[in-house]
Amino acid sequence: MKRLNIIIVAEGAIDQNNRPITTENIKNLVVKCLGFDTRVTILGHVQRGGTPSAFDRILASRMGVEAVLALLETTANTPACVVSLRGNQSVRLPLMECVQMTQEVQRAMDGKRFEEAVKLRGRSFENNLRTYKLLAHRKPESELPVSNFNVAVLNVGAPAAGMNAAVRSAVRVGISEGHKMFAVSDGFEGFYKGQIREIKWADVGGWTGQGGSLLGTKRTLPAKHVEKIAEQMRMNNINALLIVGGFEAFLSLLELITARGKYDEFCVPMVMVPATVSNNVPGSDLSIGADTALNAITTAFESLLQLYEARNLPMRNLSIGADTALNAIVETCDRIKQSASGTKRRVFIIETMGGYCGYLASVGGLAAGADAAYIYEEPFDIKDLQANVEHLTEKMKTSIQRGLVLRNENCNENYTTDFIYQLYSEEGKGVFDSRKNVLGHMQQGGAPSPFDRNFGTKISAKAMQWVTKKLTETFRQGRVFANTEDSCCLLGMRRRALVFQPVVQLKDETDFVHRIPKEQWWLKLQSDGSVAM
Repeated sequence: MKRLNIIIVAEGAIDQNNRPITTENIKNLVVKCLGFDTRVTILGHVQRGGTPSAFDRILASRMGVEAVLALLETTANTPACVVSLRGNQSVRLPLMECVQMTQEVQRAMDGKRFEEAVKLRGRSFENNLRTYKLLAHRKPESELPVSNFNVAVLNVGAPAAGMNAAVRSAVRVGISEGHKMFAVSDGFEGFYKGQIREIKWADVGGWTGQGGSLLGTKRTLPAKHVEKIAEQMRMNNINALLIVGGFEAFLSLLELITARGKYDEFCVPMVMVPATVSNNVPGSDLSIGADTALNAITTAFESLLQLYEARNLPMRNLSIGADTALNAIVETCDRIKQSASGTKRRVFIIETMGGYCGYLASVGGLAAGADAAYIYEEPFDIKDLQANVEHLTEKMKTSIQRGLVLRNENCNENYTTDFIYQLYSEEGKGVFDSRKNVLGHMQQGGAPSPFDRNFGTKISAKAMQWVTKKLTETFRQGRVFANTEDSCCLLGMRRRALVFQPVVQLKDETDFVHRIPKEQWWLKLQSDGSVAM
């Protein structure tokens, strides 16, 4: 019943008899059997071109560093290696083992052992394929299990691109597991007001690429309304909660655990999936939405440069794409004043979001090639600022034409974006001029990046499968009763794996005053010299 259908074909696709499957084969089959108007598009080298995403830039930088370290540490007996990524960690794999694995995959394909070939591709490939099959095609009602469990899904905190992909995944996996799924609008504020409805398979169609939060999200915490929320859970017979959100979602689970002693309605499995542009949720190295926010930073800087170049190149007052690039910025933040002169060098000073968490400034600086990134986690003073200005001034005199300085919004109470802008403007007189831009909510908007869509889909599917397991384990005498620490978890990326962690155990890892984890993996990107001058 869909108006638009898309079929994606890999260029080397084969059938079960190892015969090629071409796009023309599929087109002819669709036209013959369904009578649909069908068009073929071959992407070709379009997939190789374009500006690299934030994820690709960061991955390339990290792999480059790891490759150099591998070379420096090599000896005469060290086997050749391949730098790869497992989970969130750069790893070195023996080259010959990788070659052998690749050959084994081909031998399995030639022998029509397709399940073995999938396993040989690796866990990530296997999980991606399994998740796709689970979410793309709904089984007939007669083949679906019947669990009699009701599961509610809600978004809590600020919007983050990828939230909708996570909700879609949770709903469809839940239905595949036999549960009745309920959507809660506007977070816990909507929960206590009774904004709860059953949500079906088709209701979440097309959600993957949508930005923001289609369910609606609020920062409201549940503590003040636990009685009304418990009443709504009782009225709707909610047996489990899946919360997609940021730091407020983490705080909410802690409050709901505290309320278990008074309200049995909260003695149900509860799991949180981290989704925040700031990437500041304890217990997870990555959050849904952070990659899209990084793309917003790099796109904004590229857009500013395009506009700057379009205005200042001789005999070229306008460039194709400059207006579109500008619109992407001015829709959500103040337009930066541009100099009419093309002879001056320029430094852009950009303020990122994130509260006290410097993730966006640090990793965004790495992706955009920043000359400096100022963050709360690495204190700085006026001497550091002055040294950076002097260093940039010397670089401007000899080679570079443009500079980029990122500042996290709460990195320092006194050294504000205005202060840094004025300092650079004053000290750069005669060498360069400065422009500032506060990106603001531009980082929360826009369509989610492919990474955030996939990450949200996979992590939410895993969370829903955990919910099913816990519901089965805690169902006794006609009711669900889950009152242990491990029945209220955060599912996060830790180094190389997705792990479920009881939220109460994460309290000691959390700086609640500044709303950040006490230890953050990405700080090494700042300290290795990739960002700072």
